[in-house]
Formats: sequence, structure tokens, C-alpha cells
Amino acid sequence: MEETSNVLMTYLRVTQRMSQQFRSHFGRLNLTFPQALVLNVLAEEGPVPISTLAERTGSANSTVSGIVDRLEKLELAKRERSENDRRVIYVSVTDKYRALREKTATDVNGYFDSLLDKMDEKDRSMVKSALEKLETALDDGERARN
Repeated sequence: MEETSNVLMTYLRVTQRMSQQFRSHFGRLNLTFPQALVLNVLAEEGPVPISTLAERTGSANSTVSGIVDRLEKLELAKRERSENDRRVIYVSVTDKYRALREKTATDVNGYFDSLLDKMDEKDRSMVKSALEKLETALDDGERARN
């Protein structure tokens, strides 16, 4: 039981410190971490509906819609109605975001990679494997409850 408690406390400390690092990094760009995450998904996957953004970021549609509203005001994202199905609205990044991304390391993956680059390959592989196993255990737990 003590080992489980130590793992939990280490996990909580790591996630708290990572959140602080992300907030600090993206705060310098006047972006919140959720905004940066949405922009990263958009930049990687191209125009996508709000529902896809919500799924990729692990957020509710209404939460992502609010984030996109703020990103539109910052002129970093835009909504466009599908030409094939007028009911579908796609969200994409703007040229202003592309320019910002080129000038700075605003993408979440790039920033996270810079943290992992400080580790040797064996440790990076071990972290990746452990996180994948934790994710699988969480998924299994959710399936068992449903």
C-alpha cells in the first residue's frame, strides 16, 4: 500500500509541475494550456469539427466551443461551414497562428518533447511505456464500471 501511495504522490507532483511549466510557457504567449492544446490539435489534424476537437483534447463540446470563441477573438482560429453539409462547422488555425507557431515553440508536443530530450533514450522509453500501461489500466477500469 505504501508503494501505491508513493506512486500516486509522485504522479501528482509531476502533473502539478508539468501544469505549472505549461502555464508558464504558454502564458508568455498569452495562451492558456487548453487553448494551446486545441491549437496544437488543429495544426496537426487540419480543419476538424468541434466534436473531434473535444474528443482529441478530452474536453466537453461546450468547453471546446468556448475555447474556440476566445481563439477566434485572438484571430488564431476560425470556424467555417462545410460546403458539403451546411450543418457541419469546421475549426482551423489562421495564418496568424501559423506565423506565431513558426516564431515560437507554441505546440504542446514540441514543448513536451523538449522536456523529454533531457532524458536518455532508455528513460524516455520507460516513461512512455509506464504511461501507456497506466492509460490501459484506466481504460480497463472504466470499461469494468460500465
